[in-house]
Amino acid sequence: MLRFTKHNPDRSAAIDRVRAWTQARFRLAEDETVMVSEVACAVPGCPPIETHVVFWTAAGRHHFQIFKPLAEVAEDDLPPAFMKNTLTWAEGIECSCC
Repeated sequence: MLRFTKHNPDRSAAIDRVRAWTQARFRLAEDETVMVSEVACAVPGCPPIETHVVFWTAAGRHHFQIFKPLAEVAEDDLPPAFMKNTLTWAEGIECSCC
């Protein structure tokens, strides 16, 4: 079942903030897509709510997660720019942790 939430200006501002930090940190072009989402995790030992960031470049899909709710994410929580290539999602490699 899909559940829709009401528009929340604070949540929208937090998404925009993390998206802008990601674009700046990894020097992404304006036309490169950045998706920011907040995900609940029920796996033992996993933070109850984490923030996931996915972006696409010519090299492929990149992904990282921050182990805190979206509203608490700070710019320093993002991975360093030099890690951009290590964040590339390898097709066929799946793990239960992320």
